[in-house]
Amino acid sequence: MPKFLVPLYSAALLSVMPSAARAAPEAPPASSASPSMLTPSTSTSTSTSTPTISALPASSPSLSPALSLTLSAAIERALTSHPRLRAAAFEVEAADGAVQQAALPPNPSLGLEQEDTRRETRTVTVLLSQPLEIGGQRAARTALARRGRDISQAEFDALRAEVRADVVQAFFAALVAQERVTAAEESLRIAGGGADATARRVAAGKLAPNDETRARVAEATARIERRQAQADRLAARHALAAAVGMDEALIGPLDGDPASLPALPAETDVARRLADAPVLRRARLEVERAQAAYDLERARRIPDVTVTLGAKRAQEIGRNQAVIGVSMPLPLFDRNQGAQREALKRRQAAEQIAEAESLRLRAEVLSAADELAARADEVEALERTVLPGAREAYTAATRGFELGKFGFLDVLDAQRTWLQARMQWLAALARAHRANADLERRLGAPVQQP
Repeated sequence: MPKFLVPLYSAALLSVMPSAARAAPEAPPASSASPSMLTPSTSTSTSTSTPTISALPASSPSLSPALSLTLSAAIERALTSHPRLRAAAFEVEAADGAVQQAALPPNPSLGLEQEDTRRETRTVTVLLSQPLEIGGQRAARTALARRGRDISQAEFDALRAEVRADVVQAFFAALVAQERVTAAEESLRIAGGGADATARRVAAGKLAPNDETRARVAEATARIERRQAQADRLAARHALAAAVGMDEALIGPLDGDPASLPALPAETDVARRLADAPVLRRARLEVERAQAAYDLERARRIPDVTVTLGAKRAQEIGRNQAVIGVSMPLPLFDRNQGAQREALKRRQAAEQIAEAESLRLRAEVLSAADELAARADEVEALERTVLPGAREAYTAATRGFELGKFGFLDVLDAQRTWLQARMQWLAALARAHRANADLERRLGAPVQQP
């Protein structure tokens, strides 16, 4: 290599090395998650808090097969280690990388040209070219990447609300299924006792044989219902394990009361939470991202400028010559007008979608709130009137049958009414908890709740 080119090569390499150093990603810090990292930020603006994967452990040593599972423990377990949330956390971190990449300037380029191959007449030129983004392209590109990161964070928050609602619904469904097994076992015990008492009276000649047949049929029906209730309880535990995101073998007895209905939310609270619902927040961020994309396309209508510096060595005249150049495309035909129009229409479409989502979500939230209120009234009516009346009628029929005042059909009818009332009460509880879970899924979890 000619000696006069050594300084140029050195200067070119020194100008390239800082850009490469800036482009190299920083090494990730050691995994030492602080308590504040356990709950990602729910702000719609650009935030520095990111749901790191270290904050979502793969397993939780606090749960044991021997320990009972409460609703709060199930929610905490799901929000800290559910695979869907871990995947969403990776998406947020990937969006952070996109923001970092968008903020980087373009790299310079180093070129070497030689004219002629003969030593006496050849000309060697070394060029260092640097594209310069003008018109705010890099700032617009970074803003677009940040809006994408905000959307990833909003999707993470929406998924947290969905996972939490799924856990609440599955937990109370499992509790109700557990109570159904208890009711079915009590029904079988009552039916078995009635069948035995009927058999003794038939043997004593006080009842007809067909009464014993009816009693045995009622006992067999109760046994089938118990088996179905046990199968439903097993299916409910499977669904709870999937909602929590853990092995079913780690789920012990459920610690909770299925009759504990949540308080009905006030209209002002529903309106406040509706304005910041995860679905609406994501729709608003989509509008902001579409606006950022439109701003980027408008910035791209201004072409980039490329500045070139170098040196030229002409052996024929024996002299070094400086080379300075500036180049830019001439926007005669392509002024990025098509991309600008596309981005503008996509922004307008995003605005209409956000408005439609607002109307749809409002209707769904009001419907879910009305459903929850109706289910709560149904449960209250069953607890206040139907259950006590059915229980009292069954007790009176049983005592009257023992005293010979009522027939066996009256006892069976009262028993069936009592058990149907209990099953209706449990079904109303299940519908009430499902309506509450649907409402929380759309509004998102309250701030004070995990």
